[in-house]
Amino acid sequence: MRRGLLGFIPIFAAGCCSYSQSLSGPAGGQPPTTWIDPDTGHRLVRLTREPGSASLYFNQNGYTADGQKMIYTTREGISALDLNTHATKSVVEGRLRVIVAGRKTQNVYYLKDGAVFSTDVDTGLTREIAKVPPRGSVATVNADETLLAGTYIEGDGEDYGGRNRALQPQQLDQPVNKGQMMEQRLAAHLPMGLFIVDVKTGEARTILKSTDWLNHLEFSPTDPTLLMFCHEGPWHKVDRIWTIRTDGSQITKVHTRTMFMEIAGHEFWSADGKIIWYDLQTPRGEDFWLAGYNVINGEKTWYHLQRDEWSIHFNVTRDGKLFCGDGGDERQVAHAPDGKWIYLFRPELMENRGVKDEALIRPGVLRAERLVNMAKHQYRLEPNVSFTPDEKWVVFRSNMFGPTYVFAVEVAKAN
Repeated sequence: MRRGLLGFIPIFAAGCCSYSQSLSGPAGGQPPTTWIDPDTGHRLVRLTREPGSASLYFNQNGYTADGQKMIYTTREGISALDLNTHATKSVVEGRLRVIVAGRKTQNVYYLKDGAVFSTDVDTGLTREIAKVPPRGSVATVNADETLLAGTYIEGDGEDYGGRNRALQPQQLDQPVNKGQMMEQRLAAHLPMGLFIVDVKTGEARTILKSTDWLNHLEFSPTDPTLLMFCHEGPWHKVDRIWTIRTDGSQITKVHTRTMFMEIAGHEFWSADGKIIWYDLQTPRGEDFWLAGYNVINGEKTWYHLQRDEWSIHFNVTRDGKLFCGDGGDERQVAHAPDGKWIYLFRPELMENRGVKDEALIRPGVLRAERLVNMAKHQYRLEPNVSFTPDEKWVVFRSNMFGPTYVFAVEVAKAN
């Protein structure tokens, strides 16, 4: 008997069905629990039972520090799924916004009632850490769970996107007016502050002030003092990706544009904290790369992709040997005619036959394998792929059956 994450095969064998059956689900209207995609030969499972449930955003750590549980959201709050027994439990209920699962403890961090809290997934022990500043939010927790980081808007000017997320529930679907909102918000030049909070004392201090739109904060998964952030806005108008130390020093731009309409974004860390990976297009909508910047030595690596293989989000295994992507429909920036797939990518560097020059980019290609046919998925909901801690499954959210659920596809083909 083959075993892997969740003991999927013995738990779900009775529910296995063909893909044609899965399109409408079994009797009673419930989506199937497991099936094999006939277009790819890979096994899928439905992880969650609750309609409206969702895995976390692609760059939010959604797995507990011991690697045994997956954090996900429901219409009622935050839940956890045991990756060995498949048992689920409610962790926090109410109107809230999840931040991240801790990398050192079993805590999950979240915003609720204008404050940031932590709750131990195993014991339920809950602690209020700090109040959130007016018109502010907390977005990330550092590697040793000693610091939080967030942003706030000064004054009372219109923020065009409801950026005070401390008071907002999780939103899954992309707003139809997102492009217009981003243009307006960038042009507003609202004064902002980037702040950190001491988890033990609740003390907050501002480390950066700017009239640029500061957003998408994410701490390094290994270096407690290194924080990535972005200058938000339409990507072709901003130098997006930056890092800063928690004392406000060493502000560093990760990627410098070399042509008009070049875009870079949807950045994320490698598990070892050495590389920031990001979607790069040279120019926008024409040539596609998954680019990497080594924060230790500045080395740059670019992996090329075909148009149909471009994905809204990418992710990487903990050992850095495999990537995944969630594809996109014809309305996305790549306008891919056949891009609605969950992808597995095997990176392949090109041989260097020239002189050694550490300033040059290391080029390569991503060799794509299709894992899931997403033809029935509506991409207003971004799938947000991630690898499980054992690197054997790719987890994603999908509305392929109508309501949103969390699914996983096995990296290895089914026997």
